[in-house]
Amino acid sequence: MYPIKTPWLLKKLYPNLIWDANRSSRCIYLTFDDGPVPIVTPFVLNILKQYNAKATFFCIGDNVRKHPDIFEQVKNQGHAIGNHTFNHLKGWDTPAETYLDNFLQADKLLDTKFFRPPYGRIKMAQAKLLKQAKPGLKIIMWNVLSADFDINLKPEQCLDNVVKNVRSGDIVLFHDSLKAQERVEYALPRALEYWSKEGYSFLTLDQNL
Repeated sequence: MYPIKTPWLLKKLYPNLIWDANRSSRCIYLTFDDGPVPIVTPFVLNILKQYNAKATFFCIGDNVRKHPDIFEQVKNQGHAIGNHTFNHLKGWDTPAETYLDNFLQADKLLDTKFFRPPYGRIKMAQAKLLKQAKPGLKIIMWNVLSADFDINLKPEQCLDNVVKNVRSGDIVLFHDSLKAQERVEYALPRALEYWSKEGYSFLTLDQNL
C-alpha cells in the first residue's frame, strides 16, 4: 500500500529532499515520470497546452535516446526537465557507484538540476554522491500521488486522489507511461479543468525552486 498524501513524518525524516514548493501563491506543480514515450507523452503535452499549464518531466535517459523527437517537443513547449536515471533503477537495490554512473549517463542527455529517484527510493549515501557529482542538484519527491501507475486502480479513483488532496504549493506526481495511460488520460484533463475553475495556475519547478 502507498500513501496518496505524503506523511509529514516522512518529510521530517528526509528534510534534504524536496516534497513541496511555494505555498504563498495559488499554484500547483505538476510532474510526470518515466517518459518520453510515444502516444502518452504527446497526449499529456496536448492537454497541458489546452490549459496553458507548464509541468516538469522526469525523463528516463534511455527513453530520451529512443525518442529524441518527443523529448524536443517537451522542451520546446516550455516544460522543465528532470533526471530519472538512465534505466529506471531502484536505489535501494542498487550499489551507490552503479546508481551514480546511471544518473550521470542520463545527465549527459538531460543536463538538469532536478532529479527524482525511481520508485521514490534512494539511499542517503546515493543522494550525497549525486549532489557531489552535480553541484546544485535538487532531489524532488512529491506531496500528492495520483497512483496512475496502479493497474488495479479505476481511473475515477485516480482523479479523486488528486482533486481531493491537492492544495497550493503541492508537487503532484503523474506518469507519462504506457502503464499509466488509461488512468492519466482520464484523470489529467478532468483535474486540470477542475483546478482551472478553482483559480490555480500550473508552473514548472524551475519557476519556483
